Amino acid sequence: MQELKLTALSHGAGCACKLAPGELHALLEEIPRPADADLLVGSETADDAAVYRVAPDLAIVTTIDFFTPIVDDPYEFGRIAAANALSDIYAMGGEPMTALNVVAWSLEELGREALSEVLRGGADTAAQAGVAIVGGHSIDDREPKYGLAVTGRVHPDRLYRNSTARAGDDLFLTKPLGGGVASTAAKRGVASPELSRRAAEVMMELNREATLLAREADVSAVTDVTGFGLLGHLHEMTIASGLAAEVDARAVPAIDGVLELLRSDEPPIAGGTRRNRAWVEPHVSFNSNVPAELAWLVCDAMTSGGLLIAARVGSGAPGTRIGRLVEGAAGSIAVSA
Repeated sequence: MQELKLTALSHGAGCACKLAPGELHALLEEIPRPADADLLVGSETADDAAVYRVAPDLAIVTTIDFFTPIVDDPYEFGRIAAANALSDIYAMGGEPMTALNVVAWSLEELGREALSEVLRGGADTAAQAGVAIVGGHSIDDREPKYGLAVTGRVHPDRLYRNSTARAGDDLFLTKPLGGGVASTAAKRGVASPELSRRAAEVMMELNREATLLAREADVSAVTDVTGFGLLGHLHEMTIASGLAAEVDARAVPAIDGVLELLRSDEPPIAGGTRRNRAWVEPHVSFNSNVPAELAWLVCDAMTSGGLLIAARVGSGAPGTRIGRLVEGAAGSIAVSA
């Protein structure tokens, strides 16, 4: 297991292995919405999880998320993948309750010991969140993948959506960006151990505390920032809410060491990040004062990123203020520095 380099076994790292957002959204548009008044959130606004009302004061939140290795350490891979999946429940304002393991692994080629460490990492993060892992499903696959299918609960009146943002609200981000840069740098052998450690710590952090703090603030909409990048998920929020957004790129927090890599002659930009930028650029205006490294950062294909929160300024929303929502063409974003 000590010699196993998980990231060398995958074509893309973590959430950067997602399908291209433009193609995925086109596919989702072909799926009819179920005619059920108790389905509070489906796939129509590209929200983080589905929400189904089972009683006037109770709704069930369900999600699934899994991906290829984002780090080489199997235990940390398990922890990051679990935190990433649980984040979808937190982004809806929910409380996760149970989870199922989702595993793709070749015991013959990758061994039992490494998989045991992946599962241990997932179980430890689930336990930290107060979540019971109650089963799962596995397939034999030469390219390893791991994640969770999570079930949670939320009061229908305290549900967060990505489609209910208000003009005039400020935007707050609760974790720094750059996980995609760090993982790509690690795959290329140009990431320092310190950078890899900082990135792993960010990705292993649960969004539970941010959700608890958001409940005390005047919040209108929430989503989490993962594989489609900050601008991609903000674009989904503004499209769904019928608003535009302004982002101050210099205010966007970055994992320490990431911007230096993005300023290098050969910046380690993930393929998923390039797809993100190609998708959002028709809707984004970059001011000429935005340096290249910040333009790439706000498109970074993040894994297990923070919450993007729309809230009234001064209401106590957690995170760093990075911009605001304004009236304008739905889905359009102006980025300055």
